[in-house]
Amino acid sequence: GPRGAMVMLVRIVNREETSMAFALHPELVPVIARRMAAGPPPPPAERGDWRRLRADGEAGLAAVEAELPQFADVGRREFTATSHDGARVPLRWYTPPQSGETQSGETPEQPGPAVVHLHGGGMILGSVQLFDRTVAGYVAESRVPMLAVDYRRAPEHPHPAPVEDCWAGLAWLAEHAAELGVDPARIAVMGDSAGGGLAAGTALLARERGVELARQILVYPMLDDRNTRPDPVLAPYTGWNWDYNHTAWHALLGDAVGAPDVPCAAAPARADDLTGLPTTYIEVGELDIFRDESLDYARRLTAAGVSTELHLHPGCPHGFDRLAPAADIVRRSRADRIRTLRSL
Repeated sequence: GPRGAMVMLVRIVNREETSMAFALHPELVPVIARRMAAGPPPPPAERGDWRRLRADGEAGLAAVEAELPQFADVGRREFTATSHDGARVPLRWYTPPQSGETQSGETPEQPGPAVVHLHGGGMILGSVQLFDRTVAGYVAESRVPMLAVDYRRAPEHPHPAPVEDCWAGLAWLAEHAAELGVDPARIAVMGDSAGGGLAAGTALLARERGVELARQILVYPMLDDRNTRPDPVLAPYTGWNWDYNHTAWHALLGDAVGAPDVPCAAAPARADDLTGLPTTYIEVGELDIFRDESLDYARRLTAAGVSTELHLHPGCPHGFDRLAPAADIVRRSRADRIRTLRSL
């Protein structure tokens, strides 16, 4: 998260690592440095301390979100879906200005696309509210409506609750497509970090349950529970590190982490068969601990005959877009996401 990135930059600026194979993107250094001006970041949460990780992560998300425009002209409506165990899952439906429903409540004559958005947060933190302006910004710029799912989080609600809640949101949108002016053949799933993993897991459930998605949009997705051993080359740059990843996956899966029978809906990298999945967009930073699992997933998707667009951003750590939204590298990344959304 943002605070972890500050710790990362402190190490780099102080030259604690002298033989680096990679370098932080030069556009990111001054932006992140300005974030450090308020004072040194707190020490990182220890492995297994999900409460501290949640508190620090949500404080960082709230600070970043507060810097974004409110997008007050984007429509927001609250709904609920029912999950696999009867739990009620809050949903927030975002519509572009002057589109979606008319003032009279009538839907457009021609149905259009929609996206199920799943927020990030390592499966253990985050909420629809903490990503409200982020999602509204996507909707305002792309003019594609989005349904944000406030899925339950681990460890209070371990697998399968989070991904089943996401599936419930997708099923709800498909069921209510006509009244919302949505073409059910043009529904996509999208998420970043843990939300990207949940989007990939939801796409696997959709394939299994006979729902055809138009696309999956995976932004530095969290896909593989086995990724808990540090890479010393990447270590100086990590905001979301391997201790955090260990904490997050154990919160979701308990002692099953790393075992051979982890279900692919929980960790999509475990899927043996990727055929029949929707057209895919994947992006990840070169300095992200999710880099290799994202690249491998893209490779396996194309090998399975799934059309896949892949972006590897040089010099970018996890969450680079939220750290420095004005940097050119971030603007290019966002333009690719908006182009992908508009193509629906």
